[in-house]
Amino acid sequence: MSSKEGGGMGGRGKSKASKSVSRSQKAGLQFPVGRIARFLKAGKYSERVGAGAPVYLSAVLEYLAAEVLELAGNAARDNKKNRIVPRHIQLAVRNDEELSKLLGSVTIANGGVLPNIHQTLLPKKMGKGKGEIGSASQEF
Repeated sequence: MSSKEGGGMGGRGKSKASKSVSRSQKAGLQFPVGRIARFLKAGKYSERVGAGAPVYLSAVLEYLAAEVLELAGNAARDNKKNRIVPRHIQLAVRNDEELSKLLGSVTIANGGVLPNIHQTLLPKKMGKGKGEIGSASQEF
């Protein structure tokens, strides 16, 4: 039996009428495995690229993107907005310890900064109920 015949006991199912299935679909990913494989080959990172490398890299990139999008969506919802803007991405990344470490040297355009007032600039707490004029440090 030749390998080109489709009806025998090849174990591959239908051969001629079957639709092609992308590597992203096989891996259950949204990110493009084939495109990442092409970039790895064209980038000359090594002479050869294994079959699992672009799948693994696609999965990692998809996970990171999903994590950032989820946190940015939460930040947008907290600000009563329906659309994620760079400010929401900045708030999401800087408030998450691991993402902040990963993107520590990254500048996000139009991201702004985290709201932060240094402790020494805040007004001093007055003693409650005592009514004394002197500060607490001078009592001793």
